[in-house]
Amino acid sequence: MSEEKHHISSYKSHLLVLLALLILTAASVAVTSVEMGAYNTLVAMLLAGAKATLVLLWFMHLRFDNKIYAIFTAFVIVLFLLVLFVTFFDYSYR
Repeated sequence: MSEEKHHISSYKSHLLVLLALLILTAASVAVTSVEMGAYNTLVAMLLAGAKATLVLLWFMHLRFDNKIYAIFTAFVIVLFLLVLFVTFFDYSYR
C-alpha cells in the first residue's frame, strides 16, 4: 500500500527531552522568585516557547515528518507572534 518510512525514537532521546523539559520547568518556576520588573513576563514566555518547541518537535513528531508541516507550523507561530505584538503595541499606547 504505502511506502512510508516510520521512525523509532530511542529511549535516550525521550529521556533527554524529558530532562530538558524538567530543567526548563524548574527555570520558569525560579523566574517567579527573581524580581526583574517587566522582564519577568518576557523570560517566562521565552521559557514556555522553548518547552513548546521541544514538545512540537519530539512528541508531535515534527522533527521526523515532512518539512512542509514544519514550515506551516512556523508560519502559524510567526502570525500569532505578530498578532500578539500588535496587541501589546496597541495596549501600551492607550
